[in-house]
Amino acid sequence: MTYRVYYGDAVAMATRDPHLNDGVRTEQFSTEYEALRRARELIEEDLSTVVAIRDAAGNQLAGLRLQLRLGYLCQ
Repeated sequence: MTYRVYYGDAVAMATRDPHLNDGVRTEQFSTEYEALRRARELIEEDLSTVVAIRDAAGNQLAGLRLQLRLGYLCQ
């Protein structure tokens, strides 16, 4: 299964179809682990970057589950 990591500034990522926005970059990975690792790298590099991960079916990984998988504790 492939995973895509989308990232960009908050305005660009807030659009309905961020993949169509020029301000959003995307990278493809063959495993969930690789996608999660890259998402964490992006967040650690710049806290203002908004990151989203989608699986091959287009489902976005989000919420508490994603935060825990990235290694963040919710406060």
